[in-house]
Amino acid sequence: MTILYGIPNCDTVKKARAWLGERGIEYTFHDFRKDGVNPVWLRAWVDEFGWETLVNRKGTTWRKLPEETRENMDEAIALVVMEEQPSIIKRPLLDIGTRHVVGFSPDSYRQLFQN
Repeated sequence: MTILYGIPNCDTVKKARAWLGERGIEYTFHDFRKDGVNPVWLRAWVDEFGWETLVNRKGTTWRKLPEETRENMDEAIALVVMEEQPSIIKRPLLDIGTRHVVGFSPDSYRQLFQN
């Protein structure tokens, strides 16, 4: 089963959803804001990608964090922040069962779904 994690109003998530839809690829959408984030998944994603990859430092959520939190960010703090404010997680996160991909690019998605 393919799962796309993100936030529906995120432009990059919209692009990924459109790309999947145009190709008739079935997927389940998991809305971080509505459905939350499971701490077990979060731990696994951090183990797979590293917290630095998962924390979106370009978004509004990052900018709204207290300066002290941003300056002292490490794995432990990142896990807490991502669980409490899942909109800080870089999106979309695509789970195709055997593989996970953070972010969206047509080329990377094309490679994933060629097999």
